[in-house]
Amino acid sequence: VWAYHRFALSTADVEDLLAARGVMVSRETVRKWVNRFGVHFAGCIRRDRPDAVDKWHLDEVVIPINGRKYWLWRAVDESGDVLDILVQPRRDAKAAKRFLARLIDRFGKPRVVITDKLRSYCKPIRDLAPGADHRAHKGLNNRIEGSHRPTRKREKLMGRFKSRRQAQRFLAAHDQINTVFRPRRYQLSAISYRHARADAFDLWKGYTAEMTA
Repeated sequence: VWAYHRFALSTADVEDLLAARGVMVSRETVRKWVNRFGVHFAGCIRRDRPDAVDKWHLDEVVIPINGRKYWLWRAVDESGDVLDILVQPRRDAKAAKRFLARLIDRFGKPRVVITDKLRSYCKPIRDLAPGADHRAHKGLNNRIEGSHRPTRKREKLMGRFKSRRQAQRFLAAHDQINTVFRPRRYQLSAISYRHARADAFDLWKGYTAEMTA
């Protein structure tokens, strides 16, 4: 599960890596493990993450699913860590409100919300977070646009998502796991990065132990 989410690997790649270590499983077994246990690990990470900061960056990007166009709504905090994602069929005010309500339910009301110039955000933010400072400017949202790149890479490797449910389940886990295992190296010294990586592996061991407790 860790290797599949951490690197741009296919289930066949993970099958071969495990075989090299004497663990014989099929790619279908790997796929089932990813689907089943990825949800567990993501839930643990969300449960234990520090309180979110009150400055959010929101954005949406189109993803094709089974021949139809869907929208991946994503929110990140000031550090660039993903708060949540939601796959929806529309990019309108109703969809924006649904996503914002989901965020507020989990993290409370924000102080600052930064978006692109999509007008669908305006009324939901006024209604659900009337005290928030809404800054709508394309240039201010570079922080979140970079977070879409791993999704594009994984989407290409998987041959596109087959259903909305599959996309939501996978991306919700993928973003959380990457938040833990991809600290921003350019912001850290070599020693600090090694400590962050060791802490991530300790967390992972603990979450694995919870499944067998």
